[in-house]
Amino acid sequence: MSKPTRTLSVTDAARRFADVVNRAFYRHETTVLLKNGVPVAFVAPMAPTGIPAGELAHRWEMLPRLTGSDAAVFAEDIAKARADLAPPSDPWD
Repeated sequence: MSKPTRTLSVTDAARRFADVVNRAFYRHETTVLLKNGVPVAFVAPMAPTGIPAGELAHRWEMLPRLTGSDAAVFAEDIAKARADLAPPSDPWD
């Protein structure tokens, strides 16, 4: 879960739905929803779905590189795979 966690009854959460969502978005809070005192669900901030471009560039530089001989073998493998492919056919022909 995220940073602070608070609990609310389902009824209170329904009455303050916009506040619950805003707290998740702006404060990164998780709210546990209780029904008759029993935890039944939670509202939490979304996990990041990507990384910033600067971080991607930094990680890209850290990736291992092919050696010259590995790159040559790889290029040969691609050329062989292309040669083994059947020519594309026209489905309307």
